Amino acid sequence: AVTSLMALIIAVPLAIAIALFLSELAPRGVRGVVGALVELLAAIPSVVLGLWGILVMAPFVSEHIEPWLNGWFGFIPLFSGKPGSSGLFMAGLILAIMVVPIIASICRELFLSVPRELEEGALALGATRWEMVKGVVLSSSRPGIAAALILGLGRALGEAIAVTQVIGNFIPLQRSIFEPGDTLASRTANQYQGAVSNIQVASLIYLALILLVITFIANFAAQRIVKRFELQR
Repeated sequence: AVTSLMALIIAVPLAIAIALFLSELAPRGVRGVVGALVELLAAIPSVVLGLWGILVMAPFVSEHIEPWLNGWFGFIPLFSGKPGSSGLFMAGLILAIMVVPIIASICRELFLSVPRELEEGALALGATRWEMVKGVVLSSSRPGIAAALILGLGRALGEAIAVTQVIGNFIPLQRSIFEPGDTLASRTANQYQGAVSNIQVASLIYLALILLVITFIANFAAQRIVKRFELQR
C-alpha cells in the first residue's frame, strides 16, 4: 500500500499533465511522437525496468534526489532515513514509471472524446483556456479519470519483479521511505522458489490471498466511485 500510494502521488499529476498536453496543446505532429513514446513505456518488461532502476536510476536518486529530500524535509519521519540505492522510495519511483503510461493513455482518450462544441462554447463565453480545461474537459471526464487511477493502482499493487529488484527485501516496515522494505508481491516472488517447508509455502499463498483481497476491494471501490460520478452527472 505504501509503495502504490507513492507511485500514484507521483504518477497521477504527471499522467494527467501529459494527457492534457497531448489532447489540448501539442501540435498534431508532436502528438503522435510523444504519445507513442509514452505508450512504449507500457511495453517495457518489468524485469528490464527493474534492471534499469538498479544500474541507472538508483545511483542518481541516492546521490541527488534523496539527499535533497533529506536535507529539506528530514524533520519529517518519512524523509529522516539514510539515503540508499534501494528502498521504498526507489520502488515507488519504479512503480510510478510503470503506472504513468496506463493513466496517461486512458486520460488522453477521455479528453479527446469531449465534444469540441462544449470546449468552443466555453471559450466563446469568455472562459480562459485553463477555465475551459477545468470546467469542461476535466469535469466531464471525472468518472473515467477515477477508473484510470484505480487501474493504475491495481497495476502498482500487483507488480512483483521490478519491485523485488529495487526495494531491498527487508522487514519490518520502517518509518522512513529511504529504508529497504518489502511488499506482498515481492515477498511472494522472492521466496516461493526457495521455500523449504510446507508452512512457508502456505504462508506465501496466504500473502497472495491477502493481495487478491486488497485488489478486489480496490476494484470494488473503483466501481462505486464511477457510479457515484455518473449519478452526479
